[in-house]
Amino acid sequence: MNIIVTTDPIADLLARIRNAIAVGKAEISLPHSKMKAAIAQLFKANNFVDDVRISGEGIDRTLTLVLNGTGQNARITEIDRLSKPGRRYYVNAQEIPVVKHGRGIVVVSTSKGLMTGDEAKAQRIGGELICKVY
Repeated sequence: MNIIVTTDPIADLLARIRNAIAVGKAEISLPHSKMKAAIAQLFKANNFVDDVRISGEGIDRTLTLVLNGTGQNARITEIDRLSKPGRRYYVNAQEIPVVKHGRGIVVVSTSKGLMTGDEAKAQRIGGELICKVY
């Protein structure tokens, strides 16, 4: 199995989701990492994807996201990376943006782990803005 190493695995995850939605695929598989799995679990908890599965062991672990059921449209309209490796984007709790009047979420990496912007505002902690989903 060939392993492709990317410089920004989160951007790779978001691009794979965006491309799968564009061609109408129901699920995607990609190499596993704790960060990508945590982001995928946030998407599932906020009803943007149907299911998140982790299979395999060690270096062969695979993360599978079920975007939508067969015959259904994807619930993700727009997905963008905010903080990039060359330019990190940090905010405090008051500066966390609201996506599409609250219909979308922003994923924030805080000192207490990954959470949505609303959860971070409620706990009054800021952090690095990872991505926004609508």
